[in-house]
Amino acid sequence: VQLQASGGGLVQTGGSLRLSCVASGSIFSINAVGWYRQAPGKQRELVALINGDGSSYIEDSVKGRFTISRDNAKNTVYLEMNSLKPEDTALYYCAADWDVATSDFRSWGQGTLVTVSS
Repeated sequence: VQLQASGGGLVQTGGSLRLSCVASGSIFSINAVGWYRQAPGKQRELVALINGDGSSYIEDSVKGRFTISRDNAKNTVYLEMNSLKPEDTALYYCAADWDVATSDFRSWGQGTLVTVSS
């Protein structure tokens, strides 16, 4: 699976962005897809994840502000980000094709930069 993330940019505190992750490959619709982020000097963290059945996980620090959704017909997963804070500034990656053997995703997008100004 090849992934293309987009939608990042510069936004003021309180603003909104919608990230998109477009995937190639027919297995996309049955697999979990995750959005991760990595801020400078920090470890990568899982922000949100959506399963093939539509169930989802949202990390506590963004719960109530971020929403993950998918459009299987378009092979696209979205991360809607509202009420953005400076601490949300990071490089955001999408990932897909979960590998049970390694407990990690096999495929990663190139990342899209989100910068929230105070």
